[in-house]
Amino acid sequence: MKTLIIDDERLARNELRRLLENFPKIQIIGEAANADEALPMIEALEPDLLFLDIQMPGKNGFELLQSIEGKTPEVIFTTAFDEYAIKAFEFNALDYLLKPVELARLSEAIHRVEEEQHIPENAGSASQGISTKILGENDQVFVKDGEKCWFVKLGKVRLFESMGNYVRLYFDDQKPLVLKSLNALEDRLNPATFFRANRKHIINLQWIEKIEPWFSGGLLVTLKGGDKIEISRRQAIRFKDLLSL
Repeated sequence: MKTLIIDDERLARNELRRLLENFPKIQIIGEAANADEALPMIEALEPDLLFLDIQMPGKNGFELLQSIEGKTPEVIFTTAFDEYAIKAFEFNALDYLLKPVELARLSEAIHRVEEEQHIPENAGSASQGISTKILGENDQVFVKDGEKCWFVKLGKVRLFESMGNYVRLYFDDQKPLVLKSLNALEDRLNPATFFRANRKHIINLQWIEKIEPWFSGGLLVTLKGGDKIEISRRQAIRFKDLLSL
């Protein structure tokens, strides 16, 4: 995978290059310290992937991406600032790494790139940068409800609740709505972490605090934070099988 590192800090470029030695599929074909250096390199070398800093002299990372003519490579942002995460997602970034970059987080990002590269050319949503991979607790998702936006790790979402054509997400003290069916969401979530409790709810198993017998062979679970969700009789059988030794 042909890769360019774009960062105005030489030490940051060197450190990232050192970490990337752990990933033989990544072929570093060049480095640039700013957008003016990077743009002709992108045009000439046609990289598959950019590791891109955001705050740089001259054009910032976002402005650089807007200046690329033709096909834009996949992008992983590397920055010391976390306030750009939402905007990075709007640029279809595959990941957003905070400096100093840790090897474990870099490994997650590379894995995400590899999965993205394996999406067939004719996959319906690939052209919009939307992956159909299964999402686990460590994946971060962009959530927009009206004027409010969040970039939230799925492990923090304790509950998904169907509201007609929408799903309400419960995390921290937030409860935004997203335009998606619960069935479609269930297909994307890792069943080892997220369990379909009933027709209206998917729960995060790691947030369960208490389990009680309930009517007609069902179960009542209490999540950390106090939410009480009924597991239907049919799903209670699956639930016990899933969590039994």
